[in-house]
Amino acid sequence: MATVASCAPTAETKTDTVVLRDFTLIDGTGKQPVAGQALVITDGKISWVGPVGDLKVPDGAKVEELKGKYLMPGLIDSHVHLGLVDGIKQDIKYQTAENIENQLKIYAAYGITTVQTLGTEQDLIYPIQRLRAGRPTMSRVYTVGRGVVFKGSYGGVPGLEQSVATPEEARAMVDKQAANGADMIKLWVDDEFGQLSERMPPQISSAVIDEAHKDGKKAVAHIFYYNNAAELTREGVDAFAHSVRDRPVDDALLSQMKAKGVWQMAATLSREASFTYKTLPFLEDPFFNRGVTPAVLQELESPERAAKLASGPNFPKYAPTLKNAMDNFGREVKAGIRYGMGTDSGPTARFPGYFAHWELELMVKAGVSPLQALTAATSANAEIMGAKDVGTVAPGKWADLLVLDRDPTVDIRNTRAINTVFIGGNKVPTIWETCVGRDAGACGARP
Repeated sequence: MATVASCAPTAETKTDTVVLRDFTLIDGTGKQPVAGQALVITDGKISWVGPVGDLKVPDGAKVEELKGKYLMPGLIDSHVHLGLVDGIKQDIKYQTAENIENQLKIYAAYGITTVQTLGTEQDLIYPIQRLRAGRPTMSRVYTVGRGVVFKGSYGGVPGLEQSVATPEEARAMVDKQAANGADMIKLWVDDEFGQLSERMPPQISSAVIDEAHKDGKKAVAHIFYYNNAAELTREGVDAFAHSVRDRPVDDALLSQMKAKGVWQMAATLSREASFTYKTLPFLEDPFFNRGVTPAVLQELESPERAAKLASGPNFPKYAPTLKNAMDNFGREVKAGIRYGMGTDSGPTARFPGYFAHWELELMVKAGVSPLQALTAATSANAEIMGAKDVGTVAPGKWADLLVLDRDPTVDIRNTRAINTVFIGGNKVPTIWETCVGRDAGACGARP
């Protein structure tokens, strides 16, 4: 792949040192922003960070002044699916290395420098996953490979074999994904609003969770129903990839989750919100439409598409589903449940990168502070994903950085004020330098 060559060191970059200075630091740990900071990047990793008054500029370093800017870790999206669509047409045939890499560049342009794919990827994801060990020109990838689906029930994608019928088959599938290098193990427990006759039964889900733990992997579950969340918590699941959405959570479930250390890894509020619209509300937003083709915009705006969505049997169910997701996420936070940030982007009309910024906004509306939302999308996600070399601005971490023109801890929508994105200390094009499917200047000047 072309991206492999771009990661290779050259004679001219034996020692690559960059100094960034005079910014306000949001370090990803949850600490309040600190003004007057600087850092040194050596060969793509942070080698020093501290007050600008203590800075010693290494000989030969390139120095960049960031006065008035806000620097934070690159964002992490803990729940995505890659390569499933061409525009908004979904089919597994579109899952090629080229399509995946193009989507990862869009994620990077939006400041999402690491993603975790959650269960619909063919084995071609693993070579791309391994690029995270170096200095890629696109977002780093963590993956569960293929998630486990109970045969005839909900989950996965058409054309990708990932269903099991017995505990033995479930254990074998877990072992295969672990051997391939999966970072976690995913399972689905749902029935699509009762349209399917059966959800994954406990004898299968418990086998998946047990085998994942035997293989040294965390198990993360797609859930919808309260009862399944309670049962999976009892079985020892490590995290949920969605909120409970059929009813309010109560103290009984919250206390179980807290006692067992179950994370709300992704609330996917943007996913739920997107389903409530016949026509998405952000089509005129340049922060969105620079990242999609004119053909996609035209299709999203079509009255025929709006009418089709409105006539769907589940459309009236989406508004109460969103309300439950929002309310339950807020209750979990108040109860002390650990949480990350994830969007379920990637399937049709759930757009890479943009949805992460929408997710942060909805998390704040659900009751967390902007700083808490940012921490969920950086160090917390890194912790639950086992991503040890990203997620905070600290020595030894990759210089995967997001530089903003405005303070996101004052207004979470300021994450859209992207000035610069670094991956491994190298600048990558931002969304404000992107104009998909058009000439470079066709999107106009940045607002």
